[in-house]
Amino acid sequence: MNEASALTALTALAQAQRLRTFKALVVAGPEGLTPGTLAQQLESSPSALSFHLKELARSGLVDIEQRGRNLIYRANFGQMNGLLAYLTEHCCQGAGCTVDDTSVACC
Repeated sequence: MNEASALTALTALAQAQRLRTFKALVVAGPEGLTPGTLAQQLESSPSALSFHLKELARSGLVDIEQRGRNLIYRANFGQMNGLLAYLTEHCCQGAGCTVDDTSVACC
């Protein structure tokens, strides 16, 4: 990940509704969620949620799949882990860190 991609992802997450939406998609895992289900869970209007999902998708943090008449949104764990790796690549005074699906191990 480069600086521009990191800034785009961080900007997308720097808004409360988008952060809540992304966290809900992380909890949903690979199954993902439809916009209707997300709107219900987050008690948000579908039109407002649509705007936020578009920004998350533009940042690469969310993937979209067309399934029949429905759209399925999923957290892009690869992009999320890439952002975490970018943010921690020089931690521990330059010592290598290990980033996996559940944790970041430094020092």
